[in-house]
Amino acid sequence: MRLLHTADLHLGRQFHGISLEDDHAAILDQILQAINTHRPDVFIIAGDIFDRASPPATSVRQFNAFLGRVARETEAAVVMIAGNHDSGDRIGAMSVLTDVRRALIRGPLLADETPLILRDAAGPVAISALPYGYEFAARDCFGDESIAMPEHVIRAQVTAARRHLPEGARWVVVAHAFVEGGSSSEGERPLARVGGIETVRHDMFDGAHYVALGHLHLPHSVGMPHIRYAGAPLAFGFDEAGSVKSMSLVDLDEQGRVAIIALPFAPTRGVRVLRGKFADLLHGEPSTDFIKAVLTNDAPLIDPMKRLRELYPNACQLTYARDERALDIMSEIKVQATLHDPAKVIREFLTQVRSEDPVDAELALIGSALSDLRSVEAQV
Repeated sequence: MRLLHTADLHLGRQFHGISLEDDHAAILDQILQAINTHRPDVFIIAGDIFDRASPPATSVRQFNAFLGRVARETEAAVVMIAGNHDSGDRIGAMSVLTDVRRALIRGPLLADETPLILRDAAGPVAISALPYGYEFAARDCFGDESIAMPEHVIRAQVTAARRHLPEGARWVVVAHAFVEGGSSSEGERPLARVGGIETVRHDMFDGAHYVALGHLHLPHSVGMPHIRYAGAPLAFGFDEAGSVKSMSLVDLDEQGRVAIIALPFAPTRGVRVLRGKFADLLHGEPSTDFIKAVLTNDAPLIDPMKRLRELYPNACQLTYARDERALDIMSEIKVQATLHDPAKVIREFLTQVRSEDPVDAELALIGSALSDLRSVEAQV
């Protein structure tokens, strides 16, 4: 049995205010080409089809046209679930009037989680599709008031799915979750309330031969080789600059063992961070990539972004290296001085920021300023 595993399309998303509609169109074309080339038995989208519960009409039309082509031009079965960015009801509505022999679409949670059963020469393969659901919805669905975190939701879903597995069937689970040990990026929305535990242990999926995950945007396996994130097809933040995005082509043999090949995407616009002197960056090759410029100039410049955009029209962000370094230091520094010695605190701060100790004249100025403050405090 061959699977093509994708996830986290986030149709309708923008990159720093710039539309990604054309970028997504290219990605959907590449997915369709991969289906036609590699002929998977099952095409999987593991949640976050859209970027928000009420996506733009253009994104809905774009996805509907894509699904129509998959149905008309390929023989692949389709399995997809709602993610935490999606409206479960919207995704669930897509299952109306679909061919249940060829499609499994899950939006809202279901207590009676029946799989899609497909067969190959080795026998049946059961595919369970477990959409993302919030704790309150899961408590209502499963009649269990003890459900209080994402792991409890997954446990209830997996338990419900196991009840419908045919004897001896190989089992594929599609889920949208943050599995413990996964690699996150800036683009993911937390799955738990503030202070809650959003991670799920990988042993929640014991018994599954392949777990097709969505939510985390970098392609990687977690816990076990067969528990895998396909990742998002596009980078949605500069922390993902240089990362290779891919879909996972999975061959499931008669014993339930998997062989996984990453099929790289070719985005129309990359995401890059350029670092250097402003004059040097202006001598680079023109590019439509999304650009973050980190200037190493000592002094601030007047409207450098305007000039950069003449060469890089999609330049989105500009910072100075000295400012980024100061922020890094402030987040990592372990202050050795106590607050009872403010002069020492100031000296350590200056040393960390500038990589050199303050000179005598600066120390005298610091001492004088602190002395003036003490005098003011004494008069209050």
